[in-house]
Amino acid sequence: MVQPVRSRVRQHRDNLRAQGMRPVQIWVPDTRAAGFRDEARRQSLAVNAADRRDGSLDFLEAIEDDLFGEDAP
Repeated sequence: MVQPVRSRVRQHRDNLRAQGMRPVQIWVPDTRAAGFRDEARRQSLAVNAADRRDGSLDFLEAIEDDLFGEDAP
C-alpha cells in the first residue's frame, strides 16, 4: 500500500533529523516582484561607480589571503 504524501514527507524529515540535520528557512528577494529589476540595476550601477572611484583591488587580495592563505599564487 502506498503511503500518503504527508507520511512520506514526515518520515523523510525524521530520517534527516536522525542524521543530525535540521530544517532551515531562507528568504530571498522575489525576482518577479515589481521594481526588482530597477533596484538590481540601481545597486549594480552603485557598485560599478564605487569601483571606478576606488580603483583598488586590495579587498580582493585580502579575500584571497583569507581563502587560500598568504602563500597563494
